[in-house]
Amino acid sequence: MLAVWIVLLGGLLGASAAIGATYSNDVDLSGTQSATGLSLLEAHVPGTTQYSGLVVFNSQSGTLQSHSSQLEDSITALGQLPDVVSASNPLSSTNPTVSSSGTIGYSTLQFSVQPATLGQSYVDQLNNATASARSANIQVAYGGGLDQLTRPKTKDLQSEAIGFGVALIVLLLIFGSVIGAILPLVTALISVLAGLGILGIAAASLTFGTASPTLAAMIGIGVGIDYAVFLTTRFRQEIIDGADPVEAAGFCTTTSGRAVLVAASTVAVAMLGLYASGIPFIGLLGLAAVFGVVTAALGAITLVPALLGLAGRRIDKLKVRRTPVAETGSKGDGWHRYAATIGRLPWLFLIGGLAVLCVLAIPLLSIQTGHVGDGADPPSYTDRMAYDWISEGFGPGYNGPFTIVIDTGQNASADSSLASKVQSALAGTADVAKATPLSPTPDGVLLTGTVIPATSPQDQATTTLYNTLVNTTLPQALKGTGYQGYVTGQQALQIQFDQTVTDQLPVIIGVVIAVAFLLIMTAFRSPLLAVKAAVLNLFSIAAAYGVVVAVFQWGWASSLLGVDQDVPIEAYVPMIMFAIVFGLSMDYEVFLLSRVKEVWDREHDQHLAVAGGLASTGRVISCAALIMIAVFLSFVTSNQVVIKQLSIGLAASILIDATIVRLLLVPAVMYLFGTASWWIPRWLDRLLPHIDVEGEPDSAAVGQGSGSGRRTDRGPETLA
Repeated sequence: MLAVWIVLLGGLLGASAAIGATYSNDVDLSGTQSATGLSLLEAHVPGTTQYSGLVVFNSQSGTLQSHSSQLEDSITALGQLPDVVSASNPLSSTNPTVSSSGTIGYSTLQFSVQPATLGQSYVDQLNNATASARSANIQVAYGGGLDQLTRPKTKDLQSEAIGFGVALIVLLLIFGSVIGAILPLVTALISVLAGLGILGIAAASLTFGTASPTLAAMIGIGVGIDYAVFLTTRFRQEIIDGADPVEAAGFCTTTSGRAVLVAASTVAVAMLGLYASGIPFIGLLGLAAVFGVVTAALGAITLVPALLGLAGRRIDKLKVRRTPVAETGSKGDGWHRYAATIGRLPWLFLIGGLAVLCVLAIPLLSIQTGHVGDGADPPSYTDRMAYDWISEGFGPGYNGPFTIVIDTGQNASADSSLASKVQSALAGTADVAKATPLSPTPDGVLLTGTVIPATSPQDQATTTLYNTLVNTTLPQALKGTGYQGYVTGQQALQIQFDQTVTDQLPVIIGVVIAVAFLLIMTAFRSPLLAVKAAVLNLFSIAAAYGVVVAVFQWGWASSLLGVDQDVPIEAYVPMIMFAIVFGLSMDYEVFLLSRVKEVWDREHDQHLAVAGGLASTGRVISCAALIMIAVFLSFVTSNQVVIKQLSIGLAASILIDATIVRLLLVPAVMYLFGTASWWIPRWLDRLLPHIDVEGEPDSAAVGQGSGSGRRTDRGPETLA
């Protein structure tokens, strides 16, 4: 099996490298008003494309006009670069783009392809083209659509190395042996690399976002280590109980392996639920994460048992401490006492836990979603330099202008009074810094102009201005004409995307909760447990959202993460977070409930079942959660603010879920539910398919190995 995985991994990585797939944030918003306006512009204005970038010039000695020959040489060279359709001249007599001081100017490049697909080597071509301007002591920076091309690559390998290093330390504490600690890391590494190989192959035909590989790695490493830890921990317990190593590996796969498949299915379904957004870009982010989850699950039920059988009783060799953590503690240990305490005061723990979650969720009430633009990048990045120079020379709104498009049919050239009326209406709108005169396109079909906001692209006031222009200003100015007006451009498209994602979030939540509800109810034959899982997870995700808002939007300690200003929450982060968190929290839910149900099926005593399940999985869930938190936090080293937000949000959610929810609220609720936890109407029981989460443990078969020669059955006296 190990050989099969090595061959498979080599084939996937080789194929991915040979294909050389690229990733870009190419979002299809067909049908929206901004996309329609852009399509009209492209159809009627030669040389206009949806792909553009800015080259910003900042003279350090004299004005740009005093170095006009060198500057114009650079503009000519830029216009001749591959895939560049046109390059505007800052010193143009008809449409100059130079600041009032004369020292800062910019050229707009129109591309025939998405700039992010051009590769890092294209930056060298940009530098060569602008060499003449640099020789005249003019600084050059690249921004706008060039940010994805010029921004330094995300240090995924560094993040993964940090995550694996912390995970190794935690695993050494869990298992107390080097072999037991390394085994989950090896299987997770092989699994996640296989998932990334599949993603690379799929990216040859599908357009995945730039965050996709990082997201797949983040999720794949986290669940891969977790799944391996759950199986390895149970394997250790079987070895302690005297089972034969090979049969113990098979037993763990038959029992915990089934729970892994149910948990992985829940995560995968939650991620695929992102397709309900109706936005392919978002759905593909979910699909990228699914590749990591699926390979992690396959590795858990094939590679992990193979390596466990190979390790055998040597799993506890090379000990680093005397007493490794086993799956079930002795009678009266801390976890049993803790479970008994919750059983005595379930209402107190339930109310207290919910109160903590509500306090953490308070910042969510002030959440502002939007796009985290170039202005949030480190000052050393060229796109941040371009952003700052534009703000200094022209005003913050020039970093996100709106393009106005009015479809008049064939009357644009003859209707100058309308153009003047619309310009006056645009200029008189609140938060508009400048509205240029509207001019007809060469074919006389459209009137086009530019609106410069008074605020920066990521300011909420800019979004408000966009809504005002679309819903009030243009409709009133064009009333009675029969003409249709559009607000487009990259800034408008980004706002439209943000609003579409935000509007679809309730749909995603509804779909994911409904599917997860059905999975939990089917697996554990309990409507009450399914409702409990859905409700508590909503509390958990709300608290995690609150943490993200406090850190990034309120600026609590964000500077420690390399973000030097308060930023909005990237519009699709709450959606991605919900799908991931809901799926991962179901992991812990399945592992905990499967052990509770195992004891319930044997003893039919709810207190014994909850106490036994909590004692069996409490320490393992805590350790697994600590590993996943470490993995997620390691990705704060990413240079993308979106990844930082996901990193903090996911780490916070796992911490909240594994402590307050899974080890406090869940047992408290189950104590209060009592035997009703396992009630299901007969008609529903007959209707639902049967999923055996933990299989049928065959103690006799497992217990025929070496050692004691007989597996010790953990009965009520151990679980009390």
